[in-house]
Amino acid sequence: MPAVFFGHGSPMNALERNRHTEAWQALGRTMARPKAILAVSAHWYIRGTAVTAMAIPPTIHDFGGFPSALHAYQYPAPGDAALAAHVRDLLAPLEIGLDHEWGLDHGTWSVLAHVYPNADIPVVQLAIDRTQPAAFHYDLGRRLAPLRDEGVLIVGSGNVVHNLGVIRWDGKSAAYPWAMQFDRAFRENLERRNHEPLINYSGLGEAARMSIPTPDHYLPALYVLGAQRDDDSLSIVTEGVELGSINMLSFAFDRGRP
Repeated sequence: MPAVFFGHGSPMNALERNRHTEAWQALGRTMARPKAILAVSAHWYIRGTAVTAMAIPPTIHDFGGFPSALHAYQYPAPGDAALAAHVRDLLAPLEIGLDHEWGLDHGTWSVLAHVYPNADIPVVQLAIDRTQPAAFHYDLGRRLAPLRDEGVLIVGSGNVVHNLGVIRWDGKSAAYPWAMQFDRAFRENLERRNHEPLINYSGLGEAARMSIPTPDHYLPALYVLGAQRDDDSLSIVTEGVELGSINMLSFAFDRGRP
């Protein structure tokens, strides 16, 4: 199975049809059907590492101020306790909690609503340990990569550029120069399979500092980079900076894609 990073943007993307959601839909139609999905979302950002292990993960509406239709939306995908236990084994001796309280947050379901709209594929979420450095998360992605050979789709969901504090709410203004600069730097290193600068992203200067004011939305990309194989091809699913400071770049690693 591929490993895919989705720039998920606004939770309203779950209900909207636009060029990004249409690209996600197209990806779902062309990928092989996974046995299960392991998702790393920017919105489960906690102290420690845990994995959802319930039979029916609830749909979490972890936001406010959006239309009632979004708050009512449900993504009733089943869980997969066996996969959760397998993830724990793969990451041993790291302590991994088997969680029965969290569920699927909008970083996961707002994307999967388009990729697999029938919600009939088991989904397990892996928490991001906020106390750990970027290299730790990249290494977890590397250790989880064998799941791809077992029919499990590895998904990271966040945004490579995510600065809510300076959003241009008019929706018409151009991307900030620093957002475009970091987007180019990320893309160049991604295409060259040069992961080190993307792990140690602070070395990319002021553009990185402005693009990643907090690491929660960036770190899911490192899990996907860690899961890349030497014989993978890179495909860009969709791209573009929205509202000046939110990068919608989505990309996939897959042996079967040009």
